[in-house]
Amino acid sequence: MLGLWLGALACTANAAQPCVATAADYKTCIANLYRQPVAQWPAPTVDADVQWQEMAALPAHAPAPPDNPFSDAKAALGKKLFNDPKLSRSGQIACASCHEADLAFADGRRVSFGHDRQSGRRNAPSLVMSGYSAALFWDGRGGSLEQQAMHPIIDPVEMAFDIPQLLQRLNSDTSYGTQFAEVFGPGPITQEKTAQALATFQRTLVTATRTTAFEQLLRGRPQRMSEEQLYGLHLFRTKARCMNCHFGPALSDEQFHNVGLSYYGRKYEDLGRYQVTGKPEDVGAFRTPSLRLVSKTAPWMHNGLFVNMEGTLAFYNMGMPRPRPNAQQANDPLFPTTSERLKVLNMDKDELRALRSFLDTL
Repeated sequence: MLGLWLGALACTANAAQPCVATAADYKTCIANLYRQPVAQWPAPTVDADVQWQEMAALPAHAPAPPDNPFSDAKAALGKKLFNDPKLSRSGQIACASCHEADLAFADGRRVSFGHDRQSGRRNAPSLVMSGYSAALFWDGRGGSLEQQAMHPIIDPVEMAFDIPQLLQRLNSDTSYGTQFAEVFGPGPITQEKTAQALATFQRTLVTATRTTAFEQLLRGRPQRMSEEQLYGLHLFRTKARCMNCHFGPALSDEQFHNVGLSYYGRKYEDLGRYQVTGKPEDVGAFRTPSLRLVSKTAPWMHNGLFVNMEGTLAFYNMGMPRPRPNAQQANDPLFPTTSERLKVLNMDKDELRALRSFLDTL
């Protein structure tokens, strides 16, 4: 109860009108704070070393690099390629097979399946905010969108193709020849042009967020957000500690963190970022995903372990797992450590419900 009274005092200090220190009036006061322009929102509660950025509305497409400027024609070509199973060896699997538009460009499966129905190792992440990442895939091995584009095509478990045969297939297609020439000028279809078109399309996927209540709030139209949801936003920024890793327009710090789910030394072990960098501190670390459209992207985590939001929030509320080494692992320099960003939150059921309600607006 003391926390409520102290919170009410803080709310009164920030609000245009004083509020009564009851639970209901406190939520109303908090909600009114977040109905103001974003620049007037209370600062989040984050660790001292976090270089956070304020939440912000999204443009029509993610920023494009100078060597691959955006054009609508290039995006249209990329969309055609993205949805075309010709990019796989079997001619049956497209990029869209694992990244479905209705599921925020994820696929709703714990792990995806690919060539010859082989199961992948990790959950297919949403691509909606992929244009904001410089280190794609869960372990960051993909680099930029242009660099990442060919990885699934040549992966033997995913699309199982190879670049020379892909280019031969595309160059023998009159329709593609015409469309590539319109976008890139005369000349054969190349790997670079194909990657640039795919990347350009993926930068337009941010438009899937434009109608969400949260995006409208960021644009100065808070009418679609309830008091409960705005209170959940406040918890997201304060007690729930979400803003330590999920901030800025993309709601991601684009860093790699160990959340205690590496299964080190057990079945389903996944060493994550370590397999890219070779650094012991990266064992079990995975890239922070964007939370845009998060309610459409279940199951969550790199291994698709969490199938409902209530269970996911319960794990974060308890500070996530903190595995301890057994006798054989006591001196193992690679034994992973769960990130100190994760703390026991002690959120009650009403706070968890409000936080869930906010996440639904994303």
